[in-house]
Amino acid sequence: METIIIPAKDTARTGPLWASYKDHKDPAAREELILIYAPLVKFVAGRLAISLPPNVERDDLISYGVFGLMDAIEKFDLARGLKFETYAIARIRGSILDGLRAMDWVPVSVRQKTRELEKTYAALSQRLGREATDEEVAQALGLNLNEFAKLLQDVQATTIMSLDEYWLTDSDKGDPVRLIDSLADEQVEEPTSALEFEETRLLLAQAIDKLPEKERTVIALYYYEGLTLKEIGAVIGVSESRISQLHTKAVLRLRGQLARQKKKIF
Repeated sequence: METIIIPAKDTARTGPLWASYKDHKDPAAREELILIYAPLVKFVAGRLAISLPPNVERDDLISYGVFGLMDAIEKFDLARGLKFETYAIARIRGSILDGLRAMDWVPVSVRQKTRELEKTYAALSQRLGREATDEEVAQALGLNLNEFAKLLQDVQATTIMSLDEYWLTDSDKGDPVRLIDSLADEQVEEPTSALEFEETRLLLAQAIDKLPEKERTVIALYYYEGLTLKEIGAVIGVSESRISQLHTKAVLRLRGQLARQKKKIF
């Protein structure tokens, strides 16, 4: 499993540095904190770069991530008792995703294909009372299995990050919510938002439980255990490209299910 290692000698220095920066806005302390936690940026950029097209440079991801790290250091509240690494990773990831969206690197045609696949998975699941097989999805789309596999490859880059992006609201019903927005703030009570988040969390958990076994395993190992696609392939005993395909199908199923369920709720 990939791990983020902050040297012990650096970790021991963070306490005084945090105090110096938060209490006195010491710019030197801020720079030291950025240097100490810089490995977090490389870690997040590396995970997000796994299935991005080759025209997206990892250096660009790191540049976007550095802004997220700086923002995290600026806004981190020591009094909340939250581990900084947890808070910073969410901010870094969000900053990188914001940068990618600004690049608009996913063609409109690919986004359209992704939406069509999501709707197809959701419709078949509702009609069949179970998750559809590859053969059933391909038939519904008028494709053979080879064409279906090519379609999954085309939309892969739009799904590798989707569980890290926006999930909790429909685009026409207010601002979307991302991972960083789900971190609890003990100073603010928002019952409506909390209820909506909990409802969506339950829907997502139920949808994951209904996934085919291999797809459910991939989701668990990638998002909960932090394994790379290559590492998951070694665990399951299949190629990295096969793991990527399983991930793509799982996310399309989940997004289709959530979209259908949220129409009933909201």
